Amino acid sequence: MKEIKVPILPESITEATVAAWHKKPGDFVEIDDVVVEIETDKVVLEVPAEESGVLSEISAEEGETVSEQQLLGLSLIHISEP
Repeated sequence: MKEIKVPILPESITEATVAAWHKKPGDFVEIDDVVVEIETDKVVLEVPAEESGVLSEISAEEGETVSEQQLLGLSLIHISEP
């Protein structure tokens, strides 16, 4: 399983908000697909999948405040494309 975390945030920013999930649990995700967007007061960051697989869980909901390197609650189960 692969965990997806909040990326390193730009200098002097410590928190972000989960803006939009592009995938839902059970969806197949290709490597580099944008899975979720997070936003700060200065920038919107796209968080891509580092591996192909199936999303298994989301725990940080849209609108939730998250901090740098926090687990977004999304695990990818590495599998081959169906």
